[in-house]
Parts: sequence; C-alpha cells; structure tokens
Amino acid sequence: MNAQPSADAPSQQRNAPALIEVRGLSLWYGEKQALHGVSFELFRGEILAFIGPSGCGKTTALKCLNRMLDGVRGLRIAGRIVMDGQDIHAPGVDPPLHRRRFGWVAQKPNPFPTSIFENVAWGARLHGIVRDRADLEAHVEHCLRRANLWDEVRDVLRSKAGTELSGGQQQRLCIARALSTRPEVLLMDEPTGSIDPVATRAIEDLLVELRPDHAIIVITHSMMEARRIADRVAVFHLGRLVEVGPTKDVFAAPRTPEARAFIAGRVG
Repeated sequence: MNAQPSADAPSQQRNAPALIEVRGLSLWYGEKQALHGVSFELFRGEILAFIGPSGCGKTTALKCLNRMLDGVRGLRIAGRIVMDGQDIHAPGVDPPLHRRRFGWVAQKPNPFPTSIFENVAWGARLHGIVRDRADLEAHVEHCLRRANLWDEVRDVLRSKAGTELSGGQQQRLCIARALSTRPEVLLMDEPTGSIDPVATRAIEDLLVELRPDHAIIVITHSMMEARRIADRVAVFHLGRLVEVGPTKDVFAAPRTPEARAFIAGRVG
C-alpha cells in the first residue's frame, strides 16, 4: 500500500466542528519564551503534520495538547486550548482523564522491557478498559492487528520482550500500546525519525489506515513524508506557527517567506 491522503479525508471538508481549537497559545520556560501566539485547529479524521526547523516549538506545542508539561518548574502558559468545547485547563478537567484521550508515540521506539502482550495490556488494565481476561486477550489482539503487527508476533506474545523486536516492529508495538487506551487523538513526535526506509513506509501506511478513527498530529522533518500522508501541514518558525493549510497548497504556493525558505531547503 502507498500512503496517500484521500481527497475528502479531513473532517473540516465535511463542515464538522473542530475536535481541538488552539487560540493564541504562548508558553514560557522561566524567562525564555518558546511559543508565540500559536493558533490552529485539529479535526477528527485528519492527519496534521507539524513541520519546521529543529527547535522551533513543534514538540512543545504537541505536549501542550495533552497537558504533558504540567508540573514543569517555571512553566507559564497563555491562550486557550479547547477540546470538544471545553477549555482543557478549566478547574473541572482531570488531567489524567484528559491525557487518556491521547496516545503518544515518540521518535525513538520505547517499548517496555517486558513481553509483547504486557506492553499492550498494561494501559488497558490500568484504565479499566477490559472486563476480564478474555476481554483483555481480545483487546490486545485487536490493538496489535490495528498496528499491523499481529501476524508477526502472535506466536511470541509472552515469550519475547518488546525490546527484542526490530526497530520498525518496536515502533508499531508502541503504536499498538498507544491504541490500547482507545484514544481519540494520536500525537506522534517524529515516529519514523529513527527507523529504516522500509519500516518508515510501513508506519506511514499505518497512519493513513488509522486516520478514519482518530485525529492525528505527526511531527516530521521529512518533507516527502508530509506530502505523502498529511491532509494539512502547519509550518513553525522560531516558536511561531507561520502558516497552516492543505498540504498540496502549502507546498505548491507557501504564503509566508519563512514557509517558502523552509520548504525550499534554505533553512532547517
């Protein structure tokens, strides 16, 4: 399969409301400002790619969405992040329950040093998603199938540790683990950044397969990857989101000088 976004994939094309709205998001680590007035929307059933030079705020913006930065000393945030109509920092929002709505996949595969089965079962068990052992077994199989890994590991679920798999398999296991809590949003910080080209294509194809059931944000330094899988791209530069729009439009005719310079390879 070749990863290609379908023409009608983004939910906003069907006039659906945004799942997440970010408005004027600014963030400081102590005296250092990392984000400057970032605003964008995320829709169900789309892949939004964050692109831009290293150190320009992409990962920080990603971590704001699931409140991963809560508790960081000296952190200050301004602006609003609204999910399903509710401010995610409102007093009534329980941070752990909010985070459960998100799955996280890092650049370097980081499976737990335990069995393949337990890697996937852990989150479901922790959050009480499954009723009994049979339900857990079925859930683990379902997640591994969704990550296109089941056929490769079904015979070694309990005898092989996740850390013993190949790099590409480890990353797909991490995706299965992320799916185990039934998230609405998948946040992926360069998920293909440390694996080989064959494994990269497998992950790209998988993201396109997962898109109908999730909103996905993926950080990537590969312009070709963004072209292949993203419905929209958001271009960051020095902590600012300088441009966001349909992938083909941004790559064909970027409106801002920062986006033009990055896409042309003059910065980054």
